[in-house]
Amino acid sequence: MNIIIIEDELRTARALVAIIKEIQPDIQIRGILSSVQAAVDYFSKDTDVDLIFMDILLSDGHSFDIFEEVSIQQPIIFCTAYNDYMTEAFKVNGIDYILKPFNNEVISHALDKWQKLQQHFISTNSA
Repeated sequence: MNIIIIEDELRTARALVAIIKEIQPDIQIRGILSSVQAAVDYFSKDTDVDLIFMDILLSDGHSFDIFEEVSIQQPIIFCTAYNDYMTEAFKVNGIDYILKPFNNEVISHALDKWQKLQQHFISTNSA
């Protein structure tokens, strides 16, 4: 599984990487993007990602600005300090909404949810 993390706080991004790798060491972290512009540039060229962890408030704007520039089809787990954006998050492929500070348990739950949804859609499509 390939994951991209969109997070402007390097310490938080590193903590998220460490937790994800502890839970599922075989996951590949394809990169950490720290801004709206970096995400737009990345998704304009490369979409070989299975899952996105995304903060909402980035150094150069809201992560929702990304969706105005590029089409993102992958599921997104939002990790944010703000509970005000939950409704909007689920309108743009959000499958979970985690409030900071996060821990192993909530990240593990979010990854399990993604895998259950993935298995559901794989079995539905092959039936």
